[in-house]
Amino acid sequence: MNFSAALPTFLITLREGVEAALVVGIVLAMLAKAKQSRLNSWVYAGVAVGIIVSALIGIFFASIIQVAGLINPQYAPIVKPLMEAGFSVIAIVMLSWMLIWMTKQAKFMKAEVEGAVQDALKADSNAGWGVFTLVLIAVVREGFETVLFIASNFQEGLVPTIGAIAGIATATLIGTLIFKFGVKINIRQFFQVMGIFLVLIVAGLVVGGLRKFDQAFAALALTNSTWENICFYNQSMQEIHSCVLGPMVWNASNILPDKKFPGVILKVLFGYREHLYLVQAVAYLSFLLSVGGLYLRSIAGNLSPVKNKIPASQSVK
Repeated sequence: MNFSAALPTFLITLREGVEAALVVGIVLAMLAKAKQSRLNSWVYAGVAVGIIVSALIGIFFASIIQVAGLINPQYAPIVKPLMEAGFSVIAIVMLSWMLIWMTKQAKFMKAEVEGAVQDALKADSNAGWGVFTLVLIAVVREGFETVLFIASNFQEGLVPTIGAIAGIATATLIGTLIFKFGVKINIRQFFQVMGIFLVLIVAGLVVGGLRKFDQAFAALALTNSTWENICFYNQSMQEIHSCVLGPMVWNASNILPDKKFPGVILKVLFGYREHLYLVQAVAYLSFLLSVGGLYLRSIAGNLSPVKNKIPASQSVK
């Protein structure tokens, strides 16, 4: 079993989980401050249901891929990689948006969560449901991106799920250390480092998603004569070739194979491939320059201290 495939989901879930843990911690701190700790059970219920809902969404997506391949076995080589590529596109958009948007909104997170808790407490009889809904949405929102990432890497089996579980456990530990034991952790620096890893992981997802599209189009060209000319760049005389990705610009299979250490680590974390084609290379660099550049600029714009921001190295009391 290739446990290296667990690393990306571990890092993604760790980052998302810490973000959700901060929301949960702020809610618990607000309830304690308002002497409403009786509502803590609603918070824990929101966390539990949020995790269950995220897992069910993941099972649903995995089932869609399996069922789509079984409906017509003849087209399974087309449908399966095409759906995985589709999930990759959705995951790329969602993760990129979340990364940049949350970096800009992080300075207001504490104030927004506290305001939501205060609104829920004002509702009196519905206070429990208000707190539950707030936590549930926070957990499902963070879990959804991980579920999409796992769905886009369906062929890896249960390994990405193991990474997700480990990420949740570690995030829970970090949240407990911060809010229960008052351990000082530089949250801002943590998110910045995790964000850089996430940019590289999503860039790798761009490369992998394009390869899935290429596999689907190549299979379509072989199974349907109507689409036999879809492979605009024909390298069929070569042992290794692409259908729609253009010429190969990188071949390091003899030097640094991506199925052996350390190439496999570089593959899952940074998008490295032993075989890289022109379209993949252009897309990879374009993603790093665009989304990566936006992320770095958003970090630079948040370096100055801002009121209502969670202290960089202190817990919320």
